[in-house]
Amino acid sequence: MIDAAELTDNDFLRQFELKVQDGLAIIEYSSQDRKIFLTKLIIPESVTDENFEEDFLTLVFDHIAESNLSVVPTSPEIAKFIRRHRKYKKMLPVGIRI
Repeated sequence: MIDAAELTDNDFLRQFELKVQDGLAIIEYSSQDRKIFLTKLIIPESVTDENFEEDFLTLVFDHIAESNLSVVPTSPEIAKFIRRHRKYKKMLPVGIRI
């Protein structure tokens, strides 16, 4: 499992970052009003752990939940994650279906 203290919200580049082995796992976002649009997921090829993507997304969604923001997934990988984890569907804005 990933330590939550390692997650960084880089406001300047508008991305969540997590240092891994010899790279950086990234989820790019843009924000508008009380919504955060998760636009791109980048995981370095050096990461071989099958559960890393799942753990990274869980960490980011828990962080966003603390901020009380709605999530609009525009990346297919992130939309698929929400479909698999129904507890995060409540974070979708009204009218958004996945």
